[in-house]
Amino acid sequence: MNDFPTGELMRLAPLVARVLAPNPSPFTYTGTQTYLVGEHDVAVIDPGPNEPAHLDALLRGIAGRSVRAIMCTHTHRDHSPASGPLAEMTGARIIGCAPLALDDDGPRADAAFDGGYVPDQILTDGEQVKGTGWTLEAVATPGHTSNHLCFALNEEKALFTGDHVMGWSTSVISPPDGDMAAYMASMQKLLGRADTVYYPAHGEPVEHPQRWVRSMMGHRKHREGQILRHLRAHDAISIPEMVEKMYKGVDPRLHGAAGRSVLAHLIDLQTRNLVVSEKDRWKIAA
Repeated sequence: MNDFPTGELMRLAPLVARVLAPNPSPFTYTGTQTYLVGEHDVAVIDPGPNEPAHLDALLRGIAGRSVRAIMCTHTHRDHSPASGPLAEMTGARIIGCAPLALDDDGPRADAAFDGGYVPDQILTDGEQVKGTGWTLEAVATPGHTSNHLCFALNEEKALFTGDHVMGWSTSVISPPDGDMAAYMASMQKLLGRADTVYYPAHGEPVEHPQRWVRSMMGHRKHREGQILRHLRAHDAISIPEMVEKMYKGVDPRLHGAAGRSVLAHLIDLQTRNLVVSEKDRWKIAA
């Protein structure tokens, strides 16, 4: 039995179902999970890649119901490109994160920004979208991207976390748009909330969310400590040299993404006047 079948509607809670897109990779895990919220009229969260098979699966899951909103947590290509075609098919409005399309020289082709994303309404922190028996509230969580939103389902004390908190791995923070300080502040923000379950775009539901957030924050602090130790042990060191030492045993295909997160840590440390850069090498600030 396949525990992660693509194209099938899987009911997770009275108001929550998901459809897995056929885009597994070392970065997306089993693929992007699109969520349908509601029983009568629905919201579609993170419609995913513009793949005909996935769009067909979403239409089967919607099953003729009215689509109140198509909502994107952010505009990476594995999350938002299906929003336009799905809006045309259903007549729904695209409501959610702000548009953001930057040139991306990072290691993830699937995570490049979606330049075709055109929202009908941009949500800011605390704004809500309502349907029959459900309310989704925007929770601004910059860090993975500057336009990242989570969506809180108030009736079930659930939070759709996009890529801010994933169920299988830490989020990649890739400068110049990805910001480590903003990411950590957004994680701290989640600790102050009373959500009882997270529904990430990648990975299984997180059933002890505050514990998971603390572990993710602890992981980042551990990485920061590793970076500082390597810098103290060398006159100057490059990011690839640090990645090779810090990510032993990790799939080499992920080393490029790891380097982006190391860079995000270094930029944060530089802002705090703890490190300096000289060309492509870094060292402890004098």
